[in-house]
Formats: sequence, C-alpha cells, structure tokens
Amino acid sequence: MQLPVTPQPDQRSAEILASVRQAFVEKGFDGASMQDLARAAGMSVGNFYRYFPSKSAIVKALIEDDLADVHNVFHAILAAPRPMVALRQGLRQRIDGTIHDHDPDLWAEIEAVARRSPEIGAAAQRMEQGVAKMLTAVFAAETGLTPAEAARRFSAPAAFIMVLFKAASCMSCTGAADQSDLKAMIIRSIDLTLDDVITSAQKA
Repeated sequence: MQLPVTPQPDQRSAEILASVRQAFVEKGFDGASMQDLARAAGMSVGNFYRYFPSKSAIVKALIEDDLADVHNVFHAILAAPRPMVALRQGLRQRIDGTIHDHDPDLWAEIEAVARRSPEIGAAAQRMEQGVAKMLTAVFAAETGLTPAEAARRFSAPAAFIMVLFKAASCMSCTGAADQSDLKAMIIRSIDLTLDDVITSAQKA
C-alpha cells in the first residue's frame, strides 16, 4: 500500500516555520502579531509577508508540514515486516514520551483556533482525514483487505485511536506530575482496539 507524497515546503519556508512555532506557543494565535513572528524568524515584516501573507497561512503551512512528517512515519511503518507491530510500537513510544515528534502545546493552540476559523478548521480536518487514511492503510496491510475495504470497515477504530492519541497529547499540555497510569490505560485501549481490528478481519 503506497501513501500519497505530501509536498514539502521549500528550505527557507521550512526554516521560517521552525522559527515561529515557539512564538505561537508562547503568545497564542491571537497574541502573536506578524511582527512577533517575523522577529522570531529573524526577518523584516515586509520580507516575512512574501513567504506568508497571514497568520492563517502560517498555521495552514504548519499543519501541512506536520502532515508530511506523519506521512514519513507511516511510510516506515508500512515498509516494516509487520506493519501493525510497528504501529503499536510507534504509538506507544509517542504516548509514553520516548519519541517526541510534535509540540503538543502548539497543536492545542491550533485546535483552539480551528474551532473559530473555518479556513484553519478545514486544514486541520484534512490532517485528521490524512491520518485516518494512513491508519486504515496499515490495517489493510496487516489483514490483507483492500485499502477501500479496510477504510470502510475500520474507519471507526481509526477515529477512536486518533481520539485516544490526542487525549494523551493533551495530557502533556496540562503539566500534571504523574500521568503514567493514565497513559498506560490509553496504550492498553489502543492495543485492544488494534486487536479487535485483526480479530474482526480474521472472522470475516
């Protein structure tokens, strides 16, 4: 199962996005002005506008940038001898903090903005749809179903896993001291959901 390639931003745009991430986290979408973001990128405001004409354009680019990273992760999972085993391991490592891919504080801010901005909301929805498609691609590779059949049968488990993963990410934003037990419950729930996918396919 081959996933579509997500376009990567050019090098300068990628450098700018890396620079402004923390500014969005510190000041929020509404609090961070274009001047603040240009300053974080080490650019004049006029030059900054040449790359990103608005804060919405920056957030959409951040979403696409992170989606490209997620695509790379899933390409590696699908290339593994046992994609479902690789998926379990990858999810577990990201939930327990062994691997840090994205800043949960930034995504908490993006999700808040997505509720107020239809434009950013649509971009965030495309991100979720892309992740769901990648999850069902792994299900297809593991079960032998066609990608279309796996998507039809297992869209709900894929959505549930995404909800659990987002919940684990939000826990990191709260700063609670001991989250190990709750994270273990989330990982166990994801494992049970993946077990159900395999069992359901075998019964069919």
